[in-house]
Amino acid sequence: MTAIQAEALRKSFGDLAAVDGLSLSVEAGELYGLLGPNGAGKTTAIELLTGQLEADGGSASVLDVDPAAEPIGVRERVGVLPEKEAPPSFLTPREFFDFVGRVRGIDDATLERGVEEWAGRLGMAEHLDTLAADLSRGNQQKVMIAAAFLHDPDAVFIDEPLANLDPIVQERVKEALVEYARDNAVMLSTHHVEVAAEVCTTVGIVHGGELVAERDPSDLAPDRTLLDEFLAAVEDGHAAADGIADDGAGASAAADGAGGVSAAAPQARGSPADDPDEEDRGR
Repeated sequence: MTAIQAEALRKSFGDLAAVDGLSLSVEAGELYGLLGPNGAGKTTAIELLTGQLEADGGSASVLDVDPAAEPIGVRERVGVLPEKEAPPSFLTPREFFDFVGRVRGIDDATLERGVEEWAGRLGMAEHLDTLAADLSRGNQQKVMIAAAFLHDPDAVFIDEPLANLDPIVQERVKEALVEYARDNAVMLSTHHVEVAAEVCTTVGIVHGGELVAERDPSDLAPDRTLLDEFLAAVEDGHAAADGIADDGAGASAAADGAGGVSAAAPQARGSPADDPDEEDRGR
């Protein structure tokens, strides 16, 4: 069953075409990666598909609902992890989850089970009654990840989920995404090549608001091939691929830190290399 579909989606901000004729399809049971540099249009694409933005042209369908015509209907049925969101500073995670449960119409028993499961999975049980304002950015990220899954949605949109997380939790999140995608549709936005290669069943390479190629990582050789595919796809349709980071094996373009696709595993927040500054509001 096709869970997520886009046909020639377009969205501009002034003279900037953030999404330019994007077409893709994601089946239930698929973990689809949107891979591209900062500013490629990944976040804007997710916002269009989840009814947070209105497209200038094209069409979309998510779980047989048109996000442009029924944005609330789509958001009721999907889970969304925005790139730069945090729980309200004046609530504890438990209070925030209670709020999410009421909004989503989750019964108390189901909500309690979900909170217990995700708090344990992400290693945040001891922080459930701590004000969000007093949590580290990593623990705030864990709260937002859990909130996206509490209502057991049929489709989930995850934007750069590993930012701020330590390596152990990163592995837990990747395992959770793979497991969840066995029965549901998951769309993962990332600029980390290794993450896309490790967890995604299909990778859509996005550059300049366009889907320039799709690849199945399982069909590629393990040594930097996805980065090579990215470079080849971009260079095929564009004069240059600005800001593509070296993968440590010789396939590189300018690694200026801003707007790059990284072939290294994401680092915990606090390292300058991991700060995707203004990822995709251009985007």
